[in-house]
Amino acid sequence: MTAGTFSLRVPLIPVTMTGFSVFLLLAICLASGAHAKKGFGPGEQEWGYVKVRPNANMFWWLYYTTANVTSYYNKPLVIWLQGGPGASSTSFGNFEELGPLDLDLKPRNYTWVKDYNVLFIDNPVGTGFSYTTSPSGYATTNAQIASDLVECMRGFLKQLPKFANVSTYITTESYGGKMGAEFALAWYKAQKSGSIRSNLKGVALGDAWISPIDSVMTWAPFLLETGMVDTAGYNEVNKAAQATKRAVETGRWATATSLWSDTEVVILETTSNIDFYNILTKTNPVYGKDSTAVRLLSEPTLSRGDAVSSYDVNLNNLMNGPVKRALNLTMSHKTQSGVVFDRLQGDFMKPVIDKVELLLNQTDLKVVVLTGQLDLIVDTPGTLIWVEKMKWKDSTWWMKSKRQPLTSQGVIEGYVKSYKNFAFYWVNRAGHMVPKDNPAAMAQILKNFAK
Repeated sequence: MTAGTFSLRVPLIPVTMTGFSVFLLLAICLASGAHAKKGFGPGEQEWGYVKVRPNANMFWWLYYTTANVTSYYNKPLVIWLQGGPGASSTSFGNFEELGPLDLDLKPRNYTWVKDYNVLFIDNPVGTGFSYTTSPSGYATTNAQIASDLVECMRGFLKQLPKFANVSTYITTESYGGKMGAEFALAWYKAQKSGSIRSNLKGVALGDAWISPIDSVMTWAPFLLETGMVDTAGYNEVNKAAQATKRAVETGRWATATSLWSDTEVVILETTSNIDFYNILTKTNPVYGKDSTAVRLLSEPTLSRGDAVSSYDVNLNNLMNGPVKRALNLTMSHKTQSGVVFDRLQGDFMKPVIDKVELLLNQTDLKVVVLTGQLDLIVDTPGTLIWVEKMKWKDSTWWMKSKRQPLTSQGVIEGYVKSYKNFAFYWVNRAGHMVPKDNPAAMAQILKNFAK
C-alpha cells in the first residue's frame, strides 16, 4: 500500500457476529475516524510527502492516539520537531524518545501516543526520509525552514482536513526549538490571514538553541560549578568560548559555527569525554585530539539525534529496513542529512530571541520553555539568561511570579514559573532529551500545555 492511498482497517470480527453487529462495528469505526493505514508498530497511522518547494519534499508520519475516545479528533494534535539540524524526528524522536515503540521495538510506557495524536516531521528538507532532487532544495535560513514547515502543514491538512479544527501544539527539542519558534510565528500569521485553516494553540521549546552564544558562554562556569573541570580547564574552555563570542559580535556567522565546534572539542579534551547531553552519563575516558569521540565532535552537530543516527547501526538499520518496507517508501533514510547542516552553517549561530518575543507580544499562543538540569550543550544557565532578558509585555509580571514545584505522584520533578501564556520549566534529573530522561515530568508539562 502506498503512502498516498487509504484503507479502512477494522478489528477482526468473530464469525458468530450477526450481520447487524458487523454493520454496527463498522459504523463505530467510521465515526471514530478509524480510516487510517497500518504502518509500523501498533495503532492507526498515516504518512506521506508534501512538496514544499520545487525539488523539496518533506516527509511526515502521524500516529493516531490510542486513548479510549469515540473520535481521534477529541484529542490534541502534537507535532514533534527534532534538532540537529539534520536529525530525524521519525527515527530518533520516535524510537528513542516518545513514540509507541523503543529502539528494541518494545512498547514504551510513557509514549505520547497514549494521550495525543503525534505527528513527526523530518525537517529541514533532506533530513530523514525528506529529500531534495536538486541542491537548490536545501534550506539555508531559519525563515526558509519555517516557510517549508507551514507549507508541510498546509499539505498535511489538505490530506487530513478533520485535523483543521483540532487543538494543535508544536513541541521541539534542541535546534528544533530554533526552527519551531519561527515556524509557530509564521503559522500563526498564516492562520490569522486565513491562508491556512488550522487551530494552532502553542509551541514548546525544549532545551532550545534560541540564543547560541548564551549557551556557549555559560559552558565554562557550568562545568566548573559541577566539578567537571578544574580552574585550568575552565580557562581553556572559556578562552575558546570567548573566540566564538567575538565572531558572533562581528557577524562572522560561519566562523562562529566553526569556533563553536572547536569549543566543544576543548571541552571533550579537558573532561576526557563528558556527555554533552547529560553530564551524569557514564562514559569511557578518551585522551587527545585523535580520539574517536573528539573526531566525532569535529563534525558539527547540535543534537544527539544526528550524532547517534550517524553511528548507531541499529537505528539506521531499523529505518532503512523494516520501517522503510512497512511504509512502502523508495527514499532511503538519512542519505542527505549531512548536507542539511552544511547548508545552515551560516545561520546556525544566529539567535532567534526576537521571534520568541514576537510570539509573546503579537500572538495569543501558549509559549513554553523547558530545560533539563543535566544538559550541557543547551544548559540551564544559558537558557535562563536569554529568557530573563526578553522584552515582552508581561515580562515584569513573569519575573515577579513565584516559582512552583512540578510534581508527579508526590515527587518533585522540577519547577515552573508561569504568567498568562508563558511558562518556564526547570526539569530535574534530565539532560538534553527531557522526554526520555524524565518522562514523568514531561507528562505533567504536556498536561498543562496541550489541553
